[in-house]
This record gives sequence, C-alpha cells and structure tokens, in this order.
Amino acid sequence: MGAYGKGEGASLGERRRTRQVRVGAVAIGGGAPIAVQSMTTTQTADAAATLAQVRALAEAGADVVRLAVPDAGAAAALPAIVRPSPVPLVADIHFDYRLALAALEAGVQGIRLNPGNIGSRERVREVVRAARERNVPIRIGVNAGSLEKDIVEKHGWPTAEGMVESAARHIRFLEDEGYREIKVSLKAHDVAMTVRANRLFAEAFDYPLHLGVTEAGTLLAGTVKSAAGLGILLADGIGDTIRVSLTADPIEEVRVARMLLKALGLKFGGATLTSCPTCGRCSVDMIPIAERVEKRLSTLKGEVAVAVMGCEVNGPGEAAAADVGVAYGHGGVGLLFRDGKIVKRMKAEELEDAVVAEALDIAAKRTPRT
Repeated sequence: MGAYGKGEGASLGERRRTRQVRVGAVAIGGGAPIAVQSMTTTQTADAAATLAQVRALAEAGADVVRLAVPDAGAAAALPAIVRPSPVPLVADIHFDYRLALAALEAGVQGIRLNPGNIGSRERVREVVRAARERNVPIRIGVNAGSLEKDIVEKHGWPTAEGMVESAARHIRFLEDEGYREIKVSLKAHDVAMTVRANRLFAEAFDYPLHLGVTEAGTLLAGTVKSAAGLGILLADGIGDTIRVSLTADPIEEVRVARMLLKALGLKFGGATLTSCPTCGRCSVDMIPIAERVEKRLSTLKGEVAVAVMGCEVNGPGEAAAADVGVAYGHGGVGLLFRDGKIVKRMKAEELEDAVVAEALDIAAKRTPRT
C-alpha cells in the first residue's frame, strides 16, 4: 500500500483546547479541524466579480472567506454575495458601526472589527445586539502596526505585550456586553513578535485564535515568513484558523495554507506531491514535469500521494513509497509504480499522463478525510 495508509511521521504536540465558535457551518476552535481563510481582492461593491472570486477560493479549498466592507456601496452588495456563497463569509469592518449592522443584516456569518474603533459604547452595544440575535461571532483583529496610541507610548514601541494588552481591552468591550462569541487575531509583519504575542495570549485566554503574519510579502517571501511563524505556533498546538497573507492572487494564499497544514499533519485531502530537486543524473527536464503534474492534480478532493522522480538512484524507492509514482531513467524510458509495485515500463514521454491518470483514479475512490 502507498503512503495514504501508512500513518508514518512524528505527530505534533496536543492542540490547545479553546472555546468553540461557529462561522456559519464551520466550527472554529474546540478541537475542530483548523480552518483555512483568505480574503477577496475585488471591490466588494462589484458583487459579480466578488462572488466569482469567493467561488474560486472555495474551489481551491478555502473554508471561510473575508470581504472588505469599507463603505455603503460594499455593504449594499453583500446580500447578492452572501446568499449564493458556497462558504461562510466574514465582513471586515473599520470605524463605522453602521457597516457592521448592514453586514449582519445582509447575513454574513462573521464580523472582524476592533470594538474600540467603531465609536461609543452604545454603538458597540448595537453591534453586539445584532450579532447576538444572529449568533454571529466577532473576531477582534489586533495588528502591531495599528495599536492604540496609549499602548504604544506605554511600551515605547509596538510589542507582543502591547498587542495582548490591546486584545484584552477589546475583549473586555464585548464581555462587558455579555458576549463571548469571540475569536482573536494578533498579527505583525515580524515573525518573532507574532509568535510571542500568540503564545502570551494563549497562556491567558481560551478564545480561539486566527493566525497570520500580516503584510508577509510577495509569493516567495510571504510563504517563507508565514510558514516560519505559523509553523512554530501550530507545532505548539496554538491556532484554530489561519490565513497566509500574500501580495499575490488569493488562490495562492489558500494553496500555501493547505500545503502548510498538510505538511504538519493537520489537514488532509488532495494530492501530496513528492518530487526530486534534480541533479546531474537527471535525464529529463524535471521541473516543468513536476509543476504540470501538481497543477493537473491541484483540485483533487480525495487523498493521494504522488511521486515524480528523475533518476534510478532515489527514484524507485520514493515512487514505490507513494500511492502512485514515476521514476524516469536513461534511454528514454522509466517506471510507473502503484501501491509499491512496478506497473509498467514506459516511454518517458508517456509517464506524465500515466501518473496523472492513476492518481485521479485513486483519489476518485477515496472519501476525503477531515
């Protein structure tokens, strides 16, 4: 049998037990699977374009999608987006409590805001009342770059301790209104600060945490920073939902997040590709072959381990360990493996289509794990 059934690899530490909230049908915290989030980049007022991106993100594997609601035009478009959305939607609100009320009226399943920046206690109370009526959780989003002035002055600079202090202040806003359907995020562009802030928070509160390294950067830099910061916290058992923030197509955010969770054994489903880094022994142009195979299998739901290897040294062993794999050899030929056994010796140009076809067949017969 291939890697799917082997259950190999070291396990991470026990996950931190948190309160559970529900964003629509998606449970966050309380031992639920870690949810992947992303955020649309369209103008929310353009309902058709925004809904199309929401659907694309859902197809890529996003469990929850967040929308910016900066003005009345965006709020007015929400009903046409929320009703047909395939996943729960979170409205991102700043400054104007009326936008939060409009978003809740439109049926969003979550709100992201800072209670301290939407006005008086009575305005906070109105938002909480509307959220309570609909059982909609509120995410308190704390960013190092936008801490309250008095907290920055107290600590002399944005710090992890200041971020936790800010979160505690906003939590009290909601708890004073008797509302505990809360999740929290503490994000900085600095990996070490993000890690420390979330560790400190996890020691003091049991609310579920949304993880992210904010303004992480472009596709490569942002992926590395996010994998470093989120990987540390997830290995600590901290984190209930994640977003990988990238200056890139948001589809890439979802792909990276899912790959990160799968690498840590915290997410299942789809194709997991093992491919060799190539060297002087390789007789084919391996990089584009591996990239094409990964892309062709990127939307699979059923779980399958695939190996694409370029020579006779490590190739047969890695290919045989996967559910299905190929090992290219010299002389224009190679081997196709399935469940650890050689299926066929084939021409090199036939191997790519063969491994994709076998992977599709295996994935179609498997019920996705959660």
